[in-house]
Formats: sequence, structure tokens, C-alpha cells
Amino acid sequence: MSSRITKSLSIAALAASLAACSSVPLDQTGSGSGAGGDGASTGQIMDPFNPQSPLAQQKSVYFEYDSYVVPDQYRSVVEMHSSYLSNNGQQKVRIEGHADARGGSEYNLALGQRRSDAVARMMQLLGVRAEQIETISFGKERPRAMGNTEADYAENRRADFNYQR
Repeated sequence: MSSRITKSLSIAALAASLAACSSVPLDQTGSGSGAGGDGASTGQIMDPFNPQSPLAQQKSVYFEYDSYVVPDQYRSVVEMHSSYLSNNGQQKVRIEGHADARGGSEYNLALGQRRSDAVARMMQLLGVRAEQIETISFGKERPRAMGNTEADYAENRRADFNYQR
């Protein structure tokens, strides 16, 4: 029962914060808005297929070494994607988990899956329906950075949002 209350309160808080962000100045016309560089004050385009949208620009959650806990600094990214999906019930997303090159293939596949599942669970707690989310792991098979430095490894420890058309 307490998890239901917690979920309801989380959804209410998310809805309130979205309502606060959705105001548009009364002198703004509907034609051509959002195309300029003043996205912060005029509202942002929330379309995962538009390269200028925050949904397209912020499509990765990065993890610490050997961890699948979503770091606090990426919670807002998960919340943004969750809000979009909650408001667009027909839209589906595939969360793709990845790992760095260290460790065996089987271990990294399992770790990548735990990372994508962790993001999916958080999204469901924020109101996204399970039918909208698919999770998959690529382990270390699809690195974003090809080097062997700590920065390269950090770039590869991630879960990516991949929206389905």
C-alpha cells in the first residue's frame, strides 16, 4: 500500500513540475515558435526524433564501474524521458544497456541488462507503462569510445534511450 502512495505522490510531483514548466508567454504566437535559439524561455521541443530536442540530445544514462544504480545526476534525464512517454502513451522506447571492455562477455551482457532494467524500473515508478519499454543488453559489443583509458571506459558504461518509430 505504501508503494502505491509513493508512486501516486511521485506522479503528482512530476505533474506539478511539468505544469510549472509548460507556461508560454501570452504574446507568443503559435506559428514558428521553438525554432529559434530561445528555447529556455519559449518552451522546448519535446520530440525524440528532432535533433534539437532535449530528448534526442540527452539519451544516455552513465554508470559507475561495475554498478547498475542510476546515479543522482542522471535522474533528471530519466524523469524527462518518463514524462514524455507518460504523455505519449503510443510511443515505445528500447533501453539499451552497455558495459566497458573490462570483464568477460557473459558478465558484461548481464551487467548491461541490469543497467537497462534499472532505468526501466525507475521509469515505471514514474508512471510509464511496462508495455512502452523494451530492455536489451549489448554488453561490451557496441562501444561508443574505442580507447583503453578510464574516460573511454566511462563513456561505454551506459544505458541509451532508443525510440521506436
